[in-house]
Amino acid sequence: MALDGPRARPLVPPAADGPPFEGDEVLPCGRLLSRVWEQARDAVPAADPHALSCPHCRGAVEGLAAVSAATRALRAEDTGGLHALAARVMGVVRAEVRRGRLLPLAGPGRDARIAERVAAKVLRRAADTVPGARAVTCRLAPVGDGTGVRVTMTLAVALDHPLPERVRQVRRSVLHSAGQDLGLAVTAVDIAVVDVLEPAPAPEPSRRPGLPGGSGT
Repeated sequence: MALDGPRARPLVPPAADGPPFEGDEVLPCGRLLSRVWEQARDAVPAADPHALSCPHCRGAVEGLAAVSAATRALRAEDTGGLHALAARVMGVVRAEVRRGRLLPLAGPGRDARIAERVAAKVLRRAADTVPGARAVTCRLAPVGDGTGVRVTMTLAVALDHPLPERVRQVRRSVLHSAGQDLGLAVTAVDIAVVDVLEPAPAPEPSRRPGLPGGSGT
């Protein structure tokens, strides 16, 4: 079973999964969605440690199992509106895949959640507020008992200032935004510089009145 979503896919998926079908979905862990579903139906996960421990694979299988069960039930009923219903169900599934995993927000009971895609957008914007830095990618993942979050970010930076200091500024900005704007309990921010930006041009010096080129009389 394949989902045709707009999210970016690796050009070369893991060799163990073989070539993807047209429109196949690649999970964040690198596994093909069609391959994960085939393994689940064939009871292969028991022999596959990755399938047992990976939250992406387990979540995909649970979602597709629910869709499969609903489809089997519908086959026994009137099929007049089956295609329209299937289209709506698949639309919900695609939206869930694009949204990414749900992350816990720090607060009473920790019952509130935020989608990874939404949180990553906010943290990329926080990184971009540092002059000479631009966020390229941002991923978030739960850590420990699931109440903390680890941020992994790649940056493009200008080299007009020392690189370590600029990375520290970005880390401080991301941590502040995660805590103040989102309420995420971030335990670590891993940053890798992957590209170089052209430094911003220096502002032209202002001219004092009365000097050549100034506005004095």
